[in-house]
Amino acid sequence: MRLRAILLASVLTLAACGSPEAATEAPAKAGGVNITAQQNRVRADKVDTIAALVPAAIRARGTLVVGTTGNGTPPLSFRADDDKTIIGVEPDIASLVADVLGLKLDLQATSWENLFLSVENGQYDTGFSNITVTEERKDKYDFASYRKDTLAFEVRADKNLAVREAKDIAGLTVGVGAGTNQEQILLRWDEQNKAAGLAPVKFQYYNNTSDYYLALQSGRIDVYVGPNPTSAYHVAVEGATKIVGSISGGGQIPADIAAMTKKGNGLVTALQQALQTLITDGKYAEVLKRWNLASEALPASQVNPQGLPRK
Repeated sequence: MRLRAILLASVLTLAACGSPEAATEAPAKAGGVNITAQQNRVRADKVDTIAALVPAAIRARGTLVVGTTGNGTPPLSFRADDDKTIIGVEPDIASLVADVLGLKLDLQATSWENLFLSVENGQYDTGFSNITVTEERKDKYDFASYRKDTLAFEVRADKNLAVREAKDIAGLTVGVGAGTNQEQILLRWDEQNKAAGLAPVKFQYYNNTSDYYLALQSGRIDVYVGPNPTSAYHVAVEGATKIVGSISGGGQIPADIAAMTKKGNGLVTALQQALQTLITDGKYAEVLKRWNLASEALPASQVNPQGLPRK
């Protein structure tokens, strides 16, 4: 199955995260997810009052240059089954924002590291790539929020388990990425449990998302903890696992995913108002639904919301 191959080949590269080509046959679906180049994206109309807020140089160019990690993990921003068209929830939302601003979307696939450099030096107008707002990042960038940053607890479908708080993982074997926000949260939970006399967590680390899922299916780990979009996609596609709990990507601190632009370049207000329009008119909800991410919807977009604290 092509969709399974894409999912299992993806490496988890999340931090804290062009026009579709014509297809000669109907969109292929698995688990209700369309991974062909023929995306039939949700579209929006231009809003003149918001388009007027776009800096003059960008309006004159007529394009919104958006950076995204196109080789990332589904369903965020990844290659369609033609191995070149960039699809996912991030390109879909970027496309809607470009529509509202009356601009043509110029989607640029890049690495995670180059994304930040290219936004900072003005090569890209903005980045849409599962970027978590942090106080440190706000020193160099402005943000317009559009999704909750959520972590999910994923288990095998036949597992009778629910995770709502620290004690629920006591004694379990847990798969988690080294150096991630979720690892830090789980380590704090484990310390709380041990202080309360509960059994310690047995942590397992693997390099690739595919390795976590093989370990989960074989029973080598009880639960996998990672970004909710990855788990929601895996559940929808494979049907052999389920999500049994979720927490903010900041643990006790709410965390937001946002469009990122160079600090002070004048674009962030237009991005925020475009996103708010899409939230209000329902286009935003349509996009989240098609990627099984309705649970990450924000009620409103904000400019530079509270970010994760400095390390």
